[in-house]
Amino acid sequence: MKEKHVLVVFPHPDDESFGPGGTIAEYSHLGIPVTYACLTLGEMGRNMGTPPFANRETLPYLRKVELNEACTILGINDVRMLGYRDKTVEFEDETKLIESIKAIIDEVKPSLIITHYPGHGVHPDHDATGHATVEAVRLLSEEDRPKVYCMAITNNREKELGKPDVIHDVSHFFDVKVAAIKAHRSQTEAIFKENKDQKARLKKWLTEEQFWIYRF
Repeated sequence: MKEKHVLVVFPHPDDESFGPGGTIAEYSHLGIPVTYACLTLGEMGRNMGTPPFANRETLPYLRKVELNEACTILGINDVRMLGYRDKTVEFEDETKLIESIKAIIDEVKPSLIITHYPGHGVHPDHDATGHATVEAVRLLSEEDRPKVYCMAITNNREKELGKPDVIHDVSHFFDVKVAAIKAHRSQTEAIFKENKDQKARLKKWLTEEQFWIYRF
């Protein structure tokens, strides 16, 4: 866990909490600064609360508030909202997208970057973000490149990538992670209204965070 600065790059509010939330909380607890570059506000998300309390017009504003609250819970004190549009990251000018991420890398000089594994997200925003992040790191000289931990969430990830390189038990930060997930209220309320068996499965899923190291 000895890192100088951690940069997290994901496309949506709540990616940081559902994915590496426990790992982020632990880095923050250890006094390691964490920067979160969130490409969009998830404004095209279908969930509007349970029962609904948002609409298509208010959702981006609510998700911005939720993101800030979740990041406060996780101990992230540097949140960058890059202003790209939800569900269109794959259609952005690739060079400009890569350059925007590289500019943050050049500024904060992370020793570790956490992002999605290209080709192993659940939809194109994940893959486009992971790809742009990896390509931004590739522009650096080999000796200046930070480690890149990727989250892979496809069903065939182990078949194609092998076993994860890092399996991090975040049980000690489970409550923090759940609080951060709950902060994304418009998206997550329904998850915590299910039966006890589902909650037990949820706990098992949320306490083990898996990462594949990207090898250039």
